[in-house]
Amino acid sequence: MSIVADHYRTVVGVDTHAATHTYAVVESPSGKLLDQKTFPTTPAGLSRATVWIRRRADGNAETVLISAEGTGSYGAVMARRLTEAGYRVVEAPTPSAKRLRGKGKTDSLDAITAARSTLIMDIERLRDRRAGEVQTALKLLTVGREQMNADRLRTLNALTALIRAHDLGIDARHALTPGQIVTISSWRHRDEPLGLTIARSEAVRSAKRILTLDTDLKTNRLQLTNLVDEHSPALIAMPGIGAVTAAMIMTVWSHPVRIRSEGALAQIAGTCPIPASSGKTIRHRLNRGGDRQLNRAINTIALTRMRTDAATREYVLKRLAEGRTKREIMRCLKRYITRQIYRTLAAAASSPTA
Repeated sequence: MSIVADHYRTVVGVDTHAATHTYAVVESPSGKLLDQKTFPTTPAGLSRATVWIRRRADGNAETVLISAEGTGSYGAVMARRLTEAGYRVVEAPTPSAKRLRGKGKTDSLDAITAARSTLIMDIERLRDRRAGEVQTALKLLTVGREQMNADRLRTLNALTALIRAHDLGIDARHALTPGQIVTISSWRHRDEPLGLTIARSEAVRSAKRILTLDTDLKTNRLQLTNLVDEHSPALIAMPGIGAVTAAMIMTVWSHPVRIRSEGALAQIAGTCPIPASSGKTIRHRLNRGGDRQLNRAINTIALTRMRTDAATREYVLKRLAEGRTKREIMRCLKRYITRQIYRTLAAAASSPTA
């Protein structure tokens, strides 16, 4: 196994926050702390931090690894700035609670922990920061879609409760239909008691909000579909994968060198099997770790295939006959789908037209 300490002379750990980032420069392979400092997240502060790192690393970016927390959130701008300066930026490993027990927690300690825990990592398990305008666009669209779906559900639930609590002339014993929502949105003012007047106006406002969100969600899906079709047609051609799940996968995949093996993708996705054997029982269980958004996307793909794909349905019936539980079958399917996704994306990246 080749570890980070065999490849880099210096590792810089970064603990990121909204107002400041704390940097710790650690020598390789000893783990000796060379220097540490905190800089603001302003453009001037990031420039000073870049110069400071360059001085501590003797100006050679190729021998320095930046291990930062939150490269997709608080540390995104910092990671982009350091990448442009020639440094390799990776996501710092998440420290276990057991490792931190009894050691306390400060920004400086977190930065040192990020650097030292990266030193002993297998070089193949490093997670490079997500890069590219396409991935940024996909992430923004998927996050926006999550928010719109949550907003629509809250508004629909509120509208349903309102209709059921007041006699406004709509049968709401069952879930409201799209036609009923359109009807409610077109209501006009009526001469009725004050309570019903306010209830009707609130119902109209909620119905119009739902229709607006429906339009926004359609536009969002169209944008996702166009991006996925253009940049990863092989992925969306796989059975069970739609524009939304493909966008989630592409956001994590980012670029070929970020995830270097099939096992690494399974680790990030939380689909690698976890041993759960005891005594004479030899078995594995579902993994509850990893990127939960990616895991959810793969779970959706598995459920879709179980419902629509003949080969998958045949596989499920075969494993049920062998005495496997549905949970065990789902674990196997998610691992198989992860393997397919990695091979499809890796093959597309290595093709001459990629």
